[in-house]
Amino acid sequence: MPRGDTVPGALHRAVNLMKTASTAWIDAPRYSLLPGQDDAHPTERCPTLNDDEVQNELDWSDEEERRLVCKLDMVIMPLLILGFYALQLDRGNIGNALTDYFMEDLHLTQLQFNVGQQLLSAGIVILEIPSNFILYRIGPQKWISGQILAWGFVATFQAFQKGLSGYISTRFLLGLCEAGFIPAGLYTITIFYKRAETSKRFSYFFLGNLAAAASTGLIGYGILQMRGVCNLAGWQWLFIIEGLFTVIIGLLFIFLFPQSLAQPKSLLGFHYFSPRECEILRQRVIHDDPRKLQKTNWIGWEEIKHALSNWRVYPHILLTLVAMAPNNTFSSYAPTLVGSYGYGRLVSNALVSVGNWIALVLIASWGYMADRLGVRGPFVFLGVLLWWGFSIGNLCLIHSSDRRARYVLLVLGMSVSQVYHAVNGSWLALNSRSAGERSITMALFIMAANCAAIIGSQLFQAEDKPLYRKGWSAIVGLTSAGLVFATLANAQYRLLNKRMKRKERDGISGEHAERLEAHTRYYHV
Repeated sequence: MPRGDTVPGALHRAVNLMKTASTAWIDAPRYSLLPGQDDAHPTERCPTLNDDEVQNELDWSDEEERRLVCKLDMVIMPLLILGFYALQLDRGNIGNALTDYFMEDLHLTQLQFNVGQQLLSAGIVILEIPSNFILYRIGPQKWISGQILAWGFVATFQAFQKGLSGYISTRFLLGLCEAGFIPAGLYTITIFYKRAETSKRFSYFFLGNLAAAASTGLIGYGILQMRGVCNLAGWQWLFIIEGLFTVIIGLLFIFLFPQSLAQPKSLLGFHYFSPRECEILRQRVIHDDPRKLQKTNWIGWEEIKHALSNWRVYPHILLTLVAMAPNNTFSSYAPTLVGSYGYGRLVSNALVSVGNWIALVLIASWGYMADRLGVRGPFVFLGVLLWWGFSIGNLCLIHSSDRRARYVLLVLGMSVSQVYHAVNGSWLALNSRSAGERSITMALFIMAANCAAIIGSQLFQAEDKPLYRKGWSAIVGLTSAGLVFATLANAQYRLLNKRMKRKERDGISGEHAERLEAHTRYYHV
């Protein structure tokens, strides 16, 4: 069906705004679809069609759009996923290092180790929002590339740390360099894709995290056997090899990632899209959500104030804070837990990966079904419910002598412990009212995840091992709270939508309806 032939009311105004912005792209560069593109030289931008051509180009088939989105997926998603993969490798390989006498070599206590993990998360939290301000100003291609290179070098050279001071400083510096990468990736996806396409892409993005978590045990099993090569410990080789891999990903991101939709070419000069494809990509996202027509290259104080005072955000944030906390515990201690069941020191690294491989499939399925059915809240609630149930199961089996049953329950718990997380982030982004607000809420969302990691870093203590009864009891308490917040998040949007419908039936919502676009008036559930 041709686009824009019978567009009523607010949608018609949105299309006119889109056409005006498209033809004025070079003359008024302060309008953009992506941050960081305003400084581009006009000759480097995607060629802009004139007004008559824009009207014609509004007509494209669903099949043409489907092929173009597939092409966009091949350009955008692999590099974002690889970046997330590298981040999780460098953040999570410390758990594998523990099985190679890492704490003994550095003369650390378990409490000191936990504090170092907390400092990594604290570094991320400190620079999360400032990092997003920079992203909004200079764009993802420049900022994300610099981030990956920075933490890649830190991750590589942490192989040569000595003692407590070296450990503490490198963990904190690693956190500072990683700050903002995840919300930057999520925000970039919301700019390039339509609203109905984001949940699935968010899930694909988080597959990088899960693939790293799943493969790090297998990689660690191989690399840790290099202990003694060149008089280095196995954990040192682990940091060196995985850190250099991250540096390579950073270089690929610099040279291959497109600069923006207005500059759809890489630093090496690869033009990924034709002028017609550029125009379709721009117009389809504005047609879907005119709020994405960004007017400035900075975030205004009003947007910051609105994002921070928006009470609807906080059930999402609190859910993330409590339900995601145990994930950092698993990242550090899952190989040690499996080893305590009676499995070998190095074999336990490989066995832990099973839960993460299952999680990889589940998270992809969760995002796909959420987009397919057009609902997010029920999938978030179901994911948290499963996580709550398996956490109770693990607590009940801590005294069991059946190591297979304990291993299976641990694997199942790990597999669902963050299945809801990507859909929760997509749900939050969909209900943001502007590009600036979306950027801030994504930063708050990831800050909550890293604050959760600070909590999770202290759940398992030396005096509580090997059963960690207090730790598992805390996990059950946290997931129970998560279930409450998931219920609140679902309830708030349904109640708000019912209230809007009731006001419309009573004929008293005309002023409110004028303030909001007709197709964005209701909240996504």
